Amino acid sequence: MSTPTSTRKCEQNQMKGALRCLPTAATAAGPVPPAAENLSYSLLLPGGAYCAGLARENIRTLLDRHGLDELGDTAALAASELVSAAYRFTPDREMILRVRWQYDALRIVLYDQHPAHATPSTAEECRDRRSRSMWLLAAAVEAHGGDWGLAPVLTPGGGTKSWALLHL
Repeated sequence: MSTPTSTRKCEQNQMKGALRCLPTAATAAGPVPPAAENLSYSLLLPGGAYCAGLARENIRTLLDRHGLDELGDTAALAASELVSAAYRFTPDREMILRVRWQYDALRIVLYDQHPAHATPSTAEECRDRRSRSMWLLAAAVEAHGGDWGLAPVLTPGGGTKSWALLHL
């Protein structure tokens, strides 16, 4: 039994490492099930005090669905602390919470709209004050062999990027 010429060309191209045509038989792709490898979400939070609770609930749900529920408690605490600190320093302003599994670690990143400071010394004083306020985050992340930090966002209007990195 012989195969059509077009199919034979596809097979030859695949062997060279280049796919230059679609396979002749269509296969049903179906939905991709949640797994650690495809955990990547962004959530826009309106900035109210209640957003810390929203962050906790969403993190727990996402980690549970993606098979990373072992990190649920620590990740929920980390997200809550990041959001709470942003709210303390920039109340009632929108924030972006990003959660991603990458390089065998959970990365939780929060961007807020903290205004830029007029002088470097004022900016450093504010950064130190915010860092000291996140002692609970530091302890929780350290227990998972992770890391955390914050840095100014390099935009004219300011902003702060704070993050937590957790390992299994």
